[in-house]
Amino acid sequence: MLKATVTGRIWSTKKLSEVPTGSMLEVVIDETNSRLLAFDPLGCGEGEKVIIATGSVAAGWFPGKSPPIDALIIGSIDEAATK
Repeated sequence: MLKATVTGRIWSTKKLSEVPTGSMLEVVIDETNSRLLAFDPLGCGEGEKVIIATGSVAAGWFPGKSPPIDALIIGSIDEAATK
């Protein structure tokens, strides 16, 4: 799993019918400058800290035949844990 920050929303007027309702968000992986697109079924917003599952774990969340999604937002971070 990855911890990331949402930097923007990706808009598309066309998409595959296999992709369920939700948004595609651009995120920056924390402690790196790496960016990726992640499917968001939760309704997260810009600046929000999120948890992302990738690869077969992300694809396996969808019922039936998996859509071509390999990064999935699975949680919104309310606050960072302190030690």
